Amino acid sequence: MTPLSLFDRLPDGLEYREAFVSETEQLSLLENIQRVQFGNFEMRGVIARRRVAFFGHAYSQTDTPAPPMPEFLLDIRAAVAAWALVGPDAFAMALINEYGPDAPIGWHRDAPQYDVVAGVSLGSACRMKFRPYVPPRVLAAASGRPARRATHEITLAPGSAYLMRGPSRSQYEHSISPVEALRYSVTFRTLRARPSPSRTSP
Repeated sequence: MTPLSLFDRLPDGLEYREAFVSETEQLSLLENIQRVQFGNFEMRGVIARRRVAFFGHAYSQTDTPAPPMPEFLLDIRAAVAAWALVGPDAFAMALINEYGPDAPIGWHRDAPQYDVVAGVSLGSACRMKFRPYVPPRVLAAASGRPARRATHEITLAPGSAYLMRGPSRSQYEHSISPVEALRYSVTFRTLRARPSPSRTSP
């Protein structure tokens, strides 16, 4: 049973599976991750408390091009792609996050150039929280600072996976609470289709 603490259901569009990878698969992934070169991640001028490694596609167009998808991620990428009913190559970017003890991720919504997000948790468990997304311009125009609390919360167990699309992706933002022990997450993202250029009559 999915372990929820606030509501008896997940945000629309979010799917969760425990034991998505076996203990043997998890150990193999962790062994390979130990050889990954991690770097700091800066967001809005602030260095995050987690370390990251990007593959396949850089986070933004201004970043240094990411190295190709490593072979040890191909099987798990194929598994999440089958779950999402897309081809493996559709998940063009992989991000490995390394969370040391007490490392969180604050409230955010994933970058708009990405669409479907699939995450696999390794190591220790963590709490993932959701709340409705409010555009910054709306917050800036609001009088005072209205309280905003999580509306959904879930425990991501070691070896579990989630699939985030639809309203859970576009209408909510999420955060990861500080972890108690070392944790890794492998997050795959598909690229959002770019709108076709408009045509004008001659």
